[in-house]
Amino acid sequence: MSSKENKTKDNSQGNAGFVLKGFTPAGDQPKAIVGLVEGLHKGMKRQTLLGATGTGKTFTIANVIAQIQKPTLVIAHNKTLAAQLAQEFRSFFPDASVHYFVSYYDYYQPEAYMPVTDTFIEKDAQINEEIDRLRHASTQSLLTRKDVIIVASVSCIYGLGSPADYQRENIKLSIGDDFSKVSLMQRLVGIQYNRTNADLTSGTFRAIGNRLDIMPISETIMLQVEISGGKVSHLQLVDPVSMRLIKVVDYYYIFPAKHFISDIPTRERAVKTIEAELKERLIELDKDGKILEAERLKRRTRYDVAMIKEVGFCQGIENYSRHLSGKKPGDPPDTLLEYFPHNKQGIPEFLTVIDESHVTLPQLHGMYAGDQSRKNTLVEYGFRLPSAKDNRPLKYEEFVDRVNEVIYVSATPGKYEREESEQIVEQIIRPTGLIDPVLEVRRVGESGNYPGQVHDFIKEVLHDVKLGGRVLATTLTKKMAENLSEYLKEQGVKAEYLHSDIKTIERIQILTKFRKGDFDCLVGVNLLREGLDLPEVTLIGILDADKEGFLRSETSLIQTIGRAARNDRGRVILYADNMTGSLERAIGETNRRRTIQQDYNKKHGITPATIIKNIEDITEGMQSDHAKAVNEELKVDQKLFAKNPEKLMKLKEKQMKEAVKELDFETAAILRDEIKFLKEKSLVK
Repeated sequence: MSSKENKTKDNSQGNAGFVLKGFTPAGDQPKAIVGLVEGLHKGMKRQTLLGATGTGKTFTIANVIAQIQKPTLVIAHNKTLAAQLAQEFRSFFPDASVHYFVSYYDYYQPEAYMPVTDTFIEKDAQINEEIDRLRHASTQSLLTRKDVIIVASVSCIYGLGSPADYQRENIKLSIGDDFSKVSLMQRLVGIQYNRTNADLTSGTFRAIGNRLDIMPISETIMLQVEISGGKVSHLQLVDPVSMRLIKVVDYYYIFPAKHFISDIPTRERAVKTIEAELKERLIELDKDGKILEAERLKRRTRYDVAMIKEVGFCQGIENYSRHLSGKKPGDPPDTLLEYFPHNKQGIPEFLTVIDESHVTLPQLHGMYAGDQSRKNTLVEYGFRLPSAKDNRPLKYEEFVDRVNEVIYVSATPGKYEREESEQIVEQIIRPTGLIDPVLEVRRVGESGNYPGQVHDFIKEVLHDVKLGGRVLATTLTKKMAENLSEYLKEQGVKAEYLHSDIKTIERIQILTKFRKGDFDCLVGVNLLREGLDLPEVTLIGILDADKEGFLRSETSLIQTIGRAARNDRGRVILYADNMTGSLERAIGETNRRRTIQQDYNKKHGITPATIIKNIEDITEGMQSDHAKAVNEELKVDQKLFAKNPEKLMKLKEKQMKEAVKELDFETAAILRDEIKFLKEKSLVK
């Protein structure tokens, strides 16, 4: 189902539950699915899915969702992983409503004050309108459907506005409803829609005769509303570019263009409480002799109050969210979690899945403290009212109170997950029969029979390359990765390095060239852990494996070792002079899993075979079939540009929006840069 069809279906409230299509569990998946589902039926609130790399943990979770039939929140630790998971769940549930909810900022600099240098930094943000649209699509689906999966980053614990206000302020249009053209326009303006006479974008409308063209905030399709005799006479969905009719509908819900929305009585009440707090705070500042801070706060707050009175909105209105919601000081904010269904007793009726929990949980734990440190300074020096501190992410304890049934998912669950879980379900056997790699610890010292880790590693690289394999090497620093890459080249090994300073698109290109065999050894730091699928890798060299710390912790070591588990010749050499606790535990856990896998294969007569994947697969997690087709068409048509540059740029903008709709942000970024280039070229011309 296309995204366009999906959104139309969301608005009509039609859904048939979670129907998993086209796949059959294998390996340890059936056992893990049964274990997790039984745990949920027994009332277990916390479970852990300990799944080895490459065992299909996401598919297992999809089967659990299909069996329990509950809306599900999946939390990932970064936007890219969240996009990949959303794509996977969409492939598993093509008829369900699967959405992507992350921070909508392309760039974000929060307002801050540095007392030492007396420097105030204004809030500076660039909002990605397409991601904002996806966020609205998420909340609207939660309020209108039951078969909803939201894949989110930790932004899901930040303040979002009251779901009650958001739902109350929506406009339901039905054939025969009493609406004049003027009254409907007034309602649209009241929920933060903007009127325009130009092309429509999300959250805008225009009037043409007795017809209103509206682009709902969550859509890229247009709603045409015809009004005759003071009543709604016709509703239809139309493609805004071709004006092709998509569907005639009997009713349609238009949700507010912003999540922070309120009616006039609420705003009037909020203005009174804001003014009361301002008066009280000014007395405190005057008492402390902070005349400058008092004047600053008075001027800033009164301007915001005037904007709220006049237009119902002001920049930074989220800082007054406590007043608008009517909450008490210190009360937690409304977040995405409140948009999920709850029973009459207020108990959450949805499943929460925390993916890569060993990374995601520390993020959830740490969001509150960092936010409060900045806000306290702003309040102290008169840039914000104390109530601004209540515009914040949830504390971890508050997050726990707002979820019910939780499944932690990780190949390396931490101490917290192990202690909190009522059961740990293991998924060790891969559907392919592949087993964890052979491990070997080698001395680092350059004396006697030990030539040093680099020289020994080069010898092993040459051996594997001669047999057609690929090799990964992990170092402790970016500089070490660059230096080792250059030294390998000097020794006749085709090598490249990869670390966080390299842009996303370049990373994809490097990994694709690596898989194709354009070079044989890839050297990296921490990017070679979660999420890389490189079945050609036969050897991993972990340099300085005994340097205890984040990059050589038990979790990091197991994750890195897992990169060699997709090839039947996979092996890992750990260079170390000392056996640290992390090394011992990582080696012990890997050997334990390897024994289980070997016994299973022997019992079932399975011969492990290397995963065979098309080279294009390295970008498939980020690049859809649609995007590949677009890439073929992205060569600038010089004839069209010479004839009509505006038309070409509109075509590129449409392709960019389609790429974002498919969660293919890499292609969207390429198109965005191309549009920028075309605009500059057009101006020069």
